[in-house]
Amino acid sequence: MRHNKKINHLGRKSAHRNAMLSNMCASLILSPNKRIFTTVAKAKALRKVVEPIITKSKEDTTHSRRLVFQDLQNKHAVTELFQNISQKIADRPGGYTRIIKTGNRLGDNASMCFIELVDYNENMLKEKKAAASKGRTRRSKKTADEPVAAKETAKKAKAEKVVEEAKVEEVEALEVAPESLPVIEDVAAEVAPKAEAPVAEEKPKTEE
Repeated sequence: MRHNKKINHLGRKSAHRNAMLSNMCASLILSPNKRIFTTVAKAKALRKVVEPIITKSKEDTTHSRRLVFQDLQNKHAVTELFQNISQKIADRPGGYTRIIKTGNRLGDNASMCFIELVDYNENMLKEKKAAASKGRTRRSKKTADEPVAAKETAKKAKAEKVVEEAKVEEVEALEVAPESLPVIEDVAAEVAPKAEAPVAEEKPKTEE
């Protein structure tokens, strides 16, 4: 049972393990792309060692340089760390490294990966900026109220238009249809002479 045994010894003695991780830290710092390929187990162990070293480099003092050199044992790596890397990661509060798995090794089928410094991968930084620019942005209260006011104005205009159309339909219904006009004129012509014809006076009947 491995209860509370969080340290991966990597199949090595303590001195061998510490020397290996120190060399891997120096290799990561001095590599051109700030990236090295290794197994996943070694990368996870390396991350616990290199991130505290990078945090110490944010304060460029003699004491912090001595502490870092005590772990790295490489003056070129210490110079690179304090002159260049510390400036690049100055605004990052932690999480300086990234582990990306690349598959299994052919010989022993070990899980492989590469570990890199986050701020030195330009492609992923560009993708992150592009995704952030496409994302939703917070709008001020004024700009948020403008669409609401526009919607209300459109609703009022639509309601007024509907009322006007209803009035026009009522007026058209009251008006006489053009097809019925000749019929009405004919009826009026027949009724008019009868109305205008003089009524003959009745002659008084004489008694015989």
